[in-house]
Amino acid sequence: MNEDTANKPKKLFLSGNEAIARGVAQAGCRVASAYPGTPSTEILENIAKFRDTVNCEWAVNEKVAMETAIGASIGGARSFCAMKHVGLNVAMDPLMTFCYVGATGGMVFVSADDPGMHSSQNEQDNRNLAKFARIPILEPSDSQEAYDFAQKAFEISEQFRVPVMIRMTTRTSHSSSLVDLGDFDPKPRDLIPYKKDIRRTIPVPAFSRLQRVDAQARTKAMREAAEKSPFNRVEAGEDGRSKFGFVTSAVAYQYVKEIFPDFPILKLGWTNPLPIRMIEEFSRTVENLVVVEELDPFMEDQIKAAGIKVASHETELNIWELNADRIQNLRSELLGDVPKVVPPAPAADLPRRPPTLCAGCGHRAVFYVLHRLGAVVNGDIGCYTLGANPPLNAMDTTICMGASVNLTAGMKKAGMKGRICSVLGDSTFFHSGLTGALSAWYNGTPVTTIVLDNRITAMTGQQDNPGTGRTLCGDPAPVTEIDEVVKAMGYKRVSKVSCDDLAGLEKTLAEAMDSNEPALVVAYAPCRIAAKLTKEGLVETDPAVCKACGKCFQLGCPAITRGEQVGPNRFRMKVDPSLCSGCRQCRQVCPFGAIKKVR
Repeated sequence: MNEDTANKPKKLFLSGNEAIARGVAQAGCRVASAYPGTPSTEILENIAKFRDTVNCEWAVNEKVAMETAIGASIGGARSFCAMKHVGLNVAMDPLMTFCYVGATGGMVFVSADDPGMHSSQNEQDNRNLAKFARIPILEPSDSQEAYDFAQKAFEISEQFRVPVMIRMTTRTSHSSSLVDLGDFDPKPRDLIPYKKDIRRTIPVPAFSRLQRVDAQARTKAMREAAEKSPFNRVEAGEDGRSKFGFVTSAVAYQYVKEIFPDFPILKLGWTNPLPIRMIEEFSRTVENLVVVEELDPFMEDQIKAAGIKVASHETELNIWELNADRIQNLRSELLGDVPKVVPPAPAADLPRRPPTLCAGCGHRAVFYVLHRLGAVVNGDIGCYTLGANPPLNAMDTTICMGASVNLTAGMKKAGMKGRICSVLGDSTFFHSGLTGALSAWYNGTPVTTIVLDNRITAMTGQQDNPGTGRTLCGDPAPVTEIDEVVKAMGYKRVSKVSCDDLAGLEKTLAEAMDSNEPALVVAYAPCRIAAKLTKEGLVETDPAVCKACGKCFQLGCPAITRGEQVGPNRFRMKVDPSLCSGCRQCRQVCPFGAIKKVR
């Protein structure tokens, strides 16, 4: 149900993602679509609170989300989609052409970049992709701006008939601040009547050549709008503080404001096209112009290219996530009036706490077996990537969503021998594993694909997908069975096996990899967190029977801890009852029957 907006406070403490969601709803958006990916996931989860006014959904991948929003825009509705930075790579194909076609109803999307790679396989600055696509970029620096910019973005989109990118980063997405919602009353905007116009919506070369000229003229008009935008403003410094002036944007502005509070700042919220004239005028008011931005020198390179002198410095600002300490080091270099921050060394006696699969996770059994079978394992993006870590040591590669199947195909085509397989989750299979599986079948490539089916999109926070039987809004949905899908492709060797049956798992996987034909194995076990399968059938060790052989430790289960020491590097196994979720993997691994069920 829609949130009851009556008697709601006008000011709320919101994260950036929550603020974006409310801004989208307040702007009258009718259609919203996304694929979950940290740090963007919570945007659609919060838009779902306004399901009475916004038709919202989880898409199977970012390309589908982008195309859904594009279709809604062409149909005359305000539309929205969201993704993390690597998700935009998937969605660039439709975006690049839609930039020529142009929006009818306002079309806005969020790219949530992840400086420092807190939960990502690379660190990319998607402002470069937006410049490449010739579309506007709005960069909020806090939750209030996230709320305001989201609404303004739809107006800009309709004014220039162009999709608009709101660039968030991990810190702006997940930090919270007070937001004045004003008269918050989300209602869908009326549809703009659809008019057939194939010269615009079918960009064959004869038409797209004209659209390319239009895009050039549009960029010039947008630059003029950016020069006058209230999102770009000068904050004057105190008298005598004009030796340095700062051009900055997004969360970097917050750090500059904290460390250089009395210096002049040109704070940019609309950063593409860049308001060069405004920057040039600001540069004349200061002795040295310093550009502070998170990740690439996106603004700095353009400012230099325009012939505006930018002060150089040795402090590294264009890699990893920015923070106040790094900006203090910049001040230490430029002014010398504050000490340089030296990060403290970690305490030598702290135990290592590497990330690990949850206690009872079915993925652990698959990797344990694959390690025993000596397989080369091409992995994918998900919590199962942790299978690469000791003691499982059972993953060789990870590139991007869905790549695992095609990497195995490439190894097979290259002539690699031995057992090779692909491992990916159910949500990843729906996202982009289907095409690889079909290609392997079509080309007769003997790829063994193992789908770790835990019936949830686990890593990003338990979101639903086509295999869960629920939509984003919790409504019942048809369940897509992966084994039936690949059988329809033509696969002859298709198996389903429980992850909790280690012997059956080993037999099935060995036969699939040794078969020399395309094969798909669905290794199923529900996510124990999503299914709330905890504190059931707990186990304990009988110390009189335990031989301290160490086989159980090879599972790497966090519930398995060291008990009594009986020799050099030999410990009896002990189960931590606060972590044990009651799976039976360790009981099957123990050769002496020392691990027994408690209840």
